[in-house]
Amino acid sequence: MSANRLYFIDAVRAFAILMMLQGHFIDTLIDVSYRDPNHIAYSTWEYFRGITAPTFFTISGLIFSYLLIKAKHKGTEKIRMRKGLLRGLMLIAIGYSLRIPLFEWLTGVFRPYFLVVDVLQCIGLSLIMVVLVYKATFKKTLIFSILMLLFGVAIFITEPLYRFLELPNVPLVFSNYLSKANGSIFNIIPWFGYVAFGAFIATLFYKYLERPKFKLAIVSGFFVVGIILIMLSSDILTSLSYITDFKLLLDAANYNYLFTRLGNVLVIFAIFYLFENYIKQPVILKIGQKTLSIYVIHFIIIYGSYTGLGLNRFIGRTLVPWQAIIGAILFLLTVCFIAFYYVKTNEFIYSKITKLIDKVKRYTN
Repeated sequence: MSANRLYFIDAVRAFAILMMLQGHFIDTLIDVSYRDPNHIAYSTWEYFRGITAPTFFTISGLIFSYLLIKAKHKGTEKIRMRKGLLRGLMLIAIGYSLRIPLFEWLTGVFRPYFLVVDVLQCIGLSLIMVVLVYKATFKKTLIFSILMLLFGVAIFITEPLYRFLELPNVPLVFSNYLSKANGSIFNIIPWFGYVAFGAFIATLFYKYLERPKFKLAIVSGFFVVGIILIMLSSDILTSLSYITDFKLLLDAANYNYLFTRLGNVLVIFAIFYLFENYIKQPVILKIGQKTLSIYVIHFIIIYGSYTGLGLNRFIGRTLVPWQAIIGAILFLLTVCFIAFYYVKTNEFIYSKITKLIDKVKRYTN
């Protein structure tokens, strides 16, 4: 194992993808009568489920930006940027493909729901945006760092302005990235904000990782800033609103889930980085490195991508809690087993696509 590798990143990715799997399984299949927000068990599960997506987006921005910046030091930034653009486009393509109702299309039925934007499209577009911002800053790490921090803060503060955004005159293929009016699960705003914060954190790791007391400082920083965001961010926004007479800050404070969730993410980062030596187990790291395969497999099994024959159709919302818990555990084991032993690595897929593009270019030139 490389001494310079940030193993906690793979561990956080593993945590996020497993939380996503169990969250989707239980949310899709548990009986509606057990969805009681006043019950401590359900409310606790729901709270931690709400941390999953922010963690996934933030860690994606961190690892992608960290590798992008490191590539400059190695002189391979052009390759990394090209790979990032390709990866972003591939994620967008896979995201759309998972919603293809193949049997409906074969019968001539075409519904616009296919154009709904989910997590893969949002992350894919976010990676492309990170590459474009990095290139626009002339690959200057300091400027990139400041811009990403400003992007994150601005996107979160202005959330009330686009919370109920509707774009009826814009084609669905574009409007779905900005509006939930047509069923999109994730929009590029505010979710790019988490990617931007992850990119900012990546610049800190790049600049200070080799410092003797960096780990202690960053872990402490994650904890302190995380707790402040969780406990006090709404009060801070309210106070700033009164001081500046800027009503938007008060609106953001009154529905402040973005900064609060970012605080949760930072606390998770602190815990995982602090105990990195204890969690860098091969199985955990492998799960973190196979997140795309795991996501695709779980989506097919639960939601019946391509065929429409998923657990949501066969089981529906009929499980009682103990069945849902046992089922979720078996589901996690099954999906990870398939991803480990029957699916090629993401790197293998990227390399094949790159070779295909290179061949096309040679034939067209």
